[in-house]
Amino acid sequence: MRFLSVFTTISDWPTRWGLLRSVMMYYGIPGRRHQLGTFYRQFIAPGALAFDVGAHVGNRLQAWLDIGAKAVAVEPQPACMALLQQWYGHQESVTLLDMALGAKPSKHPIFISRRTPTVTTLSPEWQEAVQQVDSFASVRWDQQGTVNVTTLDDLIQRFGVPTFCKIDVEGYEYEVLKGLSQPIRTISFEYIPAALSISVNCINRINELGRYQFNWSPGERHQLQAAQWMTSAEMIDELCRMDRNDDSGDVYAREISAQ
Repeated sequence: MRFLSVFTTISDWPTRWGLLRSVMMYYGIPGRRHQLGTFYRQFIAPGALAFDVGAHVGNRLQAWLDIGAKAVAVEPQPACMALLQQWYGHQESVTLLDMALGAKPSKHPIFISRRTPTVTTLSPEWQEAVQQVDSFASVRWDQQGTVNVTTLDDLIQRFGVPTFCKIDVEGYEYEVLKGLSQPIRTISFEYIPAALSISVNCINRINELGRYQFNWSPGERHQLQAAQWMTSAEMIDELCRMDRNDDSGDVYAREISAQ
C-alpha cells in the first residue's frame, strides 16, 4: 500500500509503469533483501556512513538500514525521489538528496527513459554506446530535463567521509569520480561491457586517489567473482575479456591500507 500512494500521484502512464517495473525488479525477488544485507556487511559496519549515488528506488538503502548504517542517497529522477521520500524520508539515519553528482557543481541535462528508468542518464555518449547492443536496442530516452549537480567532495564536506560509496549512474561514473579528491575505503561502480572505456577510466581515477585492490560482481548476483582481490591491471584485463553483450555488473575497489 505504501507504494500505491506514490504510484497514484503520477499521471504519466509510462512513468508509472517504469517505476512499477523498477520496484518489482529490485524488491520483488524473494530472498534479495537478505542476500544484499549479507553481501554489504563485508564493507559496511553498524553505525558506518555509506553513500548511495544513483539510489533509484532504494533497495540498497533498505539493506544498509538492516545493517544499522547511516546513508546519504543521491537521486535526480523526480518519480524515484518521490518514492524514496515516501519509503525512507522518515528514517533519521537516511538523508535524501534530489540531485546528481559530477566533476563540478553545475546544472546538467538529464535524459530520462520513462518506461525503463534504470537507464536514465546524464551521458549522451553512453546512450549511443549502449544502443549498439541487443539489450538496449529498444530503449528510448523520451524525456529531457535539467538537474542540479554537486560533487562527492561536497558531500564529504557536509556529511563526512563514508566507509562505502556505491556509484550507479548509467555512464556518468567517471564524472562522479572526478569530483572526488580523497580515498574512500571501498568504492563500487557499475560497469557495462558495451561501454568499457568508462570503467577503465574509473579504475585509473581510483588509482590516483590511493592504493586499491579490485573485484567484481556480475548482474545482481552480489557475489564477488575473484577469490583473491586483483590489481587494477588484472581487473582491466578481466573486463576487456567480456563480450559487449554480456550483462552489466559492479566493480569493487578496496583501499589496501584499510586492510
